[in-house]
Amino acid sequence: MSLINTKEMLEKAYEGKYAVGAFNVNNMEIVQGITKACKDLNSPVILQVSAGARKYASHTYLMKLVEAAVEETPVPIALHLDHGDSFELCKSCIDGGFTSVMIDGSSLDYEDNVELTKKVVDYAHPRNVTVEAELGRLAGIEDEVHVTEDSASYTDPGQVEDFVTRTGVDSLAIAIGTSHGAYKFKPGQKPQLRFDILQEVEARLPKFPIVLHGASSVVPKFVEMINENGGKMPDAVGIPEEMLKKASQMAVCKINIDSDLRLAMTGTIRAYLNENPSHFDPRQYLKAAREAIYEVVAHKIKNVLGSAGKA
Repeated sequence: MSLINTKEMLEKAYEGKYAVGAFNVNNMEIVQGITKACKDLNSPVILQVSAGARKYASHTYLMKLVEAAVEETPVPIALHLDHGDSFELCKSCIDGGFTSVMIDGSSLDYEDNVELTKKVVDYAHPRNVTVEAELGRLAGIEDEVHVTEDSASYTDPGQVEDFVTRTGVDSLAIAIGTSHGAYKFKPGQKPQLRFDILQEVEARLPKFPIVLHGASSVVPKFVEMINENGGKMPDAVGIPEEMLKKASQMAVCKINIDSDLRLAMTGTIRAYLNENPSHFDPRQYLKAAREAIYEVVAHKIKNVLGSAGKA
C-alpha cells in the first residue's frame, strides 16, 4: 500500500459519522506507536508533520520513517503538513512526497487568506495532493504557532461558503473553542465547544469535511505522571473527550491530536527513569514511551474518533 491523500478518507468519515485521527510525528517511536495501534484496530490515519518537526528531524528522515510505516501498516495512511504558513513551505512538502498540506492563512485578512489558499490549491491539485485551510484563529501555542487570547477568533459561518467556493480547498479547519497546547483553559474555566457554529457551518457546507485543531484532551493520567516525577505542569486542561466524540459524529472528519502524545511520552520517560535510576540505554525508556503512545492512540480510535474497523 502507498500513501494516499485525504479526499476519499474524509469522504468516508463524513458518511460513516466518525473522524480520522491526525497525529503529529517527529521521531521513530511516535510513528511506530501510532501506526501499530492503527494496524491492530484497522483504522485509517493521518500522520502530520509541522514546520518545527521538519527542522528538528529533517524532511528526508521523516519521509523515510513514514515510508517504513507504510510498508508495515496495511491501512490507509496520508502524510500531511500541519500549519503550513507559506506557499513555499507547502510547495516544498508537495514536491517532497506529502499527500496533503495545510495552508494556514488565518492570521491574514480574509481576501489575502483566499488568495494564498487558492495559490496552494492550484499547485497541489494537479499533483493529486489535497489541501486544508483555516478560517478563524485558535488561541494557544503549538510548535511555531502562537496565538494570544486577544488575537483568537471564532469562525464566521457566513464566510465559509464563499471561502470554499473561491479557493477549491478540500477541507476546512474552524475555530469553535479548541486551543493549541496543553493549557487550553484557565483554572476554573469550563471547557466548552461552540456546537452552534459547527452546526451552522455544516448546514452551509453539506457533506464537506471539517477539521478540529487544538483538540487534545490532555490526559490527566500523564499530566499527573509528569508532576509526580519532577515535572511542573499545573493547571494543564484539555478538551473533554465526550465533546470531541460528539463533533466526530457531526461534520468533523479530522481531529488533530498532538499534546496527548507528547505528554504520554514525557510522563512515561520521567517515570521510567525515576523507577530505574541505573538504566542508561535509550532503547529501554523509549520502548516504554512507544507503548504509551500506542495506548493513547488506541484509546482515541476506540473511544473518541470511532474509526476502528474503518480502514
